[in-house]
Amino acid sequence: MTGLAIAANGLRKSYGDKSVLDGVDVAVPEGTVFALLGPNGAGKTTAVKILSTLVSADSGTGDIRIGGHDLAADPQAVRAAIGVTGQFSAVDGLITGEENMLLMADLHHLSKQEGRQVTAELLERFDLVEAAKKPASTYSGGMKRRLDIAMTLVGNPRIIFLDEPTTGLDPRSRHNMWQIIRELVTGGVTVFLTTQYLEEADELADRIAVLNDGKIAAEGTAEELKRLIPGGHVRLRFDDPDTYQTAALALHEASRDDEALSLQIPSDGSQRELRSILDWLDTAGIEADELTVHTPDLDDVFFALTGPAGIPNQPKENVR
Repeated sequence: MTGLAIAANGLRKSYGDKSVLDGVDVAVPEGTVFALLGPNGAGKTTAVKILSTLVSADSGTGDIRIGGHDLAADPQAVRAAIGVTGQFSAVDGLITGEENMLLMADLHHLSKQEGRQVTAELLERFDLVEAAKKPASTYSGGMKRRLDIAMTLVGNPRIIFLDEPTTGLDPRSRHNMWQIIRELVTGGVTVFLTTQYLEEADELADRIAVLNDGKIAAEGTAEELKRLIPGGHVRLRFDDPDTYQTAALALHEASRDDEALSLQIPSDGSQRELRSILDWLDTAGIEADELTVHTPDLDDVFFALTGPAGIPNQPKENVR
């Protein structure tokens, strides 16, 4: 059975009278991607800093275990087990990519031979061999990000914290970074990811938690979170006004748009429900000129959970 790479109960952190984290629970199984979403200032980076030993949690916070190590009792063992890539690149632009890697190898107390071997392997893995001898200041944003993660991997961490790793990257570089993350997880690495790109969480994460006002508003798989949000529907559009009127009279539960000659039927987007609507249209002899299905996406989830009121009556528990 897979164990937990990261386990924290009741994380709390305040700065003055500002509560940034207010009793946050985190449980991340080994070899998975966990994404923490939230608006700016929600506490995502603070959570990463606490879990990666960069800042301490407030007193009264429950146990925190990273890679099986107690963070409070043995922070050095935690540091040895993790890698961290922050929002801002740790790359030194005044030296070459290779020199950045060798410097990181020295910090990990690798021998010169080991350092050169690991550096060569990672530069090749991240497609940076041609640029290795060039100053890192000449690298593109995507290359710097790849070098940043390569430097993080010098110590062969089994748990990696990626704090908004693709911010500012163009779409191609972002997709390349996603592939790197997938390959890491395939190799057994656990990734704790914070991001503001909802598509990124949808693409990569096994589980997603939405952080708002210092608390986890909801947690689950992408599909589980999407099911929290009402508003799924099937839209039928007609070219012929008479056919539209016939359908509108028969479908009492549908919302009408007389100007667009369209009907909107509440639906969860399931195949079963869509088949039911199509069967009804066939039986009634009604043919819609256009049928579209809308199901809530993570954007809908994000806005609903982080809006002024959140989702009404939504308990702040994991979605099962």
